[in-house]
Amino acid sequence: MTAPILRLTHVTRTHGDGDTAVLALRGVSLDVFPGELVAVMGPSGSGKSTLLNLAGGLDKASSGEVWIEGQELGSLSALQLAALRRRRVGFVFQDFNLIPSLTASENVSLPLELDGTSVREARAAAAAVLETVGVVELADRYPDKMSGGQQQRVAIARALVGDRRLVLADEPTGALDSHTGEGVLRVLRERCDSGAAGLLVTHEARHAAWADRVVFLRDGVVVDTTGPAEVAEDLLVASEH
Repeated sequence: MTAPILRLTHVTRTHGDGDTAVLALRGVSLDVFPGELVAVMGPSGSGKSTLLNLAGGLDKASSGEVWIEGQELGSLSALQLAALRRRRVGFVFQDFNLIPSLTASENVSLPLELDGTSVREARAAAAAVLETVGVVELADRYPDKMSGGQQQRVAIARALVGDRRLVLADEPTGALDSHTGEGVLRVLRERCDSGAAGLLVTHEARHAAWADRVVFLRDGVVVDTTGPAEVAEDLLVASEH
């Protein structure tokens, strides 16, 4: 059987100490396989973003294990973890996290350049993925000269550039109109179809309908999992249980 790209095993995450401690995740286990897009849904405060941060090594589990392609993140040094994120994990954040002093092309190519790719090769790869998400004409523009939707698409291009085996997306269509949002989801779907694993946090049932599976979180616990929905309304019904 094919090994998962992402594996979480009995993961918990507690924020704070003592009387103010908040248990954000409570023993979550999840596998995401090559070629699979998994959507995570749930109300605000259910642990969705915490799950995504743990999956990408941006935060550490209080207990349990997180594995990416056979490497247990808790066993890695800070430098090893940074290299793994740079090479294998693409993040799409709600607030874009673009570097203001860099152009779109420079923002997208930066992870490759940091990992030793020549500037010429990195910029060519950036141009190709900017074209894929429909904003190649913004290559020389700085973030403060872009709309929110344009910044979001550049951020998505940065997450997809290179051979990223795991793509983590936190509400990636939040700043986009419905037509552009569907286009972004199609790009994510195509990347997974080509062999990557994707984890998508969303509040939108119609966006989750692009996924192979939908995982429902409530109070830090997986309360339900569905297969692909025929229509988005099926997901709305499932999320109410």
